[in-house]
Amino acid sequence: MEITSRTVFIICVIPSLFIISSAQTCKNHTFASTQVFSSCSDLPVLQANLHWNYIPETKSVHVAYRASQTPTGWVAWGINPTGTGMLGSQAIVAFRYSNGSMAVYPTPINSYNPSMQPGALSFPVSNISAIYANNEMTIFAVVGPLSNGTTSNHVWQAGPVSNDNPQIHSTSGPNVESMATIDFLS
Repeated sequence: MEITSRTVFIICVIPSLFIISSAQTCKNHTFASTQVFSSCSDLPVLQANLHWNYIPETKSVHVAYRASQTPTGWVAWGINPTGTGMLGSQAIVAFRYSNGSMAVYPTPINSYNPSMQPGALSFPVSNISAIYANNEMTIFAVVGPLSNGTTSNHVWQAGPVSNDNPQIHSTSGPNVESMATIDFLS
C-alpha cells in the first residue's frame, strides 16, 4: 500500500482536530442552572476554571469556581488582598458531607495550617452556594465590593476530606502553583 500525503493527513490531522475540539474549556461550559457568565479563565493547574461577571456599579464580582474533585474531597477559591500566595487569602471552601449534602462557607487563611472552619472575610461575600455533579464541584458567590479595583491576586486549592472536615492539601506540585493575578474587567 502506498502512503500518500493525503493518507498521512487523514491519519494524523483529522483525529487531532477532534481531540482539540472536544476538550472541555470554560468557554464551552454550560451551567445546569440559568446562570450565565460573560468571562472565564481556564486555570493552569488542578483542573479548574473560574467564571465571572464584574458588576461595576457595586465593584463586586459574581463568580463560579469549578474544579474536578472526587466526592470525598474539597475545593476552595479565594482572593488574597494583601499578597500573592495562600497566606492572607480570603477563601470559600466547599465539600460534600458524608450524608451527601454540600458544605460551603467563607474561611480566612491566616496560617499554613489553617482550621478551614467558617469565618468572616475581610470583604463582603454573599449568595454562597455549591453543587457537586459529574465529578466536579462548583462554588457560586458574589464577592465585594473589592477595594483593590478590578485586578486581584487569586488562589485555588483542592484536598481530601476526613470525618466531614477538610484536611491539609498536598504541599508540592500543582497545589503550590495554584495562584495567579486576574483582572475582572478582562
